[in-house]
Amino acid sequence: MSRKNPALDVLVEAAKKVPLTPEQREQQRRSFAFGNTAFENSLITREMIDQQAEALARQPADDD
Repeated sequence: MSRKNPALDVLVEAAKKVPLTPEQREQQRRSFAFGNTAFENSLITREMIDQQAEALARQPADDD
């Protein structure tokens, strides 16, 4: 935690306890994927991330 801004620290800790819906979690996952891939390749679009996420969701689970 940051000792420079205790009010921010309190807010960050409170935010950690807020439960996400499955839809919110999926949007967070896609946002993370976009941010990391677009950083490396500026041709990546959010639409591409959404298309790939949908394609992955349609694949059967691999039960190794």
